[in-house]
Amino acid sequence: MPNEEHSALVTTGNVSADNAIKTPQFWLLWVVLLTNVTAGIGVLETASPLIQDTFSDKYMGAGRGVTAAAAAGFVGLLSLFNLLGRFFWSSASDKIGRKPTYLLYFGLGAVLYALIPTLGHNLQLTLYVIVACLIISMYGGGFATAPAYLSDLFGKYQVGAIHGRLLTAWSTAAILGHLIVSTLSEHSKAQGLTGAAAYQSVFYTMAGVLVVGFLADLAVTAVNEKYYEKGPVTIEAGGH
Repeated sequence: MPNEEHSALVTTGNVSADNAIKTPQFWLLWVVLLTNVTAGIGVLETASPLIQDTFSDKYMGAGRGVTAAAAAGFVGLLSLFNLLGRFFWSSASDKIGRKPTYLLYFGLGAVLYALIPTLGHNLQLTLYVIVACLIISMYGGGFATAPAYLSDLFGKYQVGAIHGRLLTAWSTAAILGHLIVSTLSEHSKAQGLTGAAAYQSVFYTMAGVLVVGFLADLAVTAVNEKYYEKGPVTIEAGGH
């Protein structure tokens, strides 16, 4: 059964899309999605060059480094865990609540992101892959759980329209994630850093981004009844 805090966040009313964007809860969730997606894209975008640079022949020994073909397999594995995470974590959120699930994404995610550079520096390839897959599963889960979180807070009335407005955070994150990764990694390489060190600042920055998401999710409370629609409403088709 959902925990008591989860139940307290579930609205008994319905909020329109126009009113939803007037609430602090909408903008807190906007930040939640922004930070979750920014950090996830940070790994996905750099996955192939990241693992090849970190575990190249230079560090692993001649003929033992990660090849382009193996890196492509790594990218495919991340894509698989992205998909699996959407099912697993969204289902878990039905049990433990949306807010605790996102707190787990961000809390555990920040630790894992901060751990990635150390694993790379120590050439712990297997653990590196496992941690990266777990990170991406939470990225996928966070994206998939958003509609249910919105439904809990704003009701089923116009939840699709509210979700559409929330997705502006995704498009913003696509730009922000790319900017963070390219700027920091290129700067590190310009300083002469190679291997895991070239991406260290990227992962520490993403860990900080997830801390921001953690604080935003922590601040989410039930929507004030003044934003509820008055009288009966027609639930839109496909409402979650």
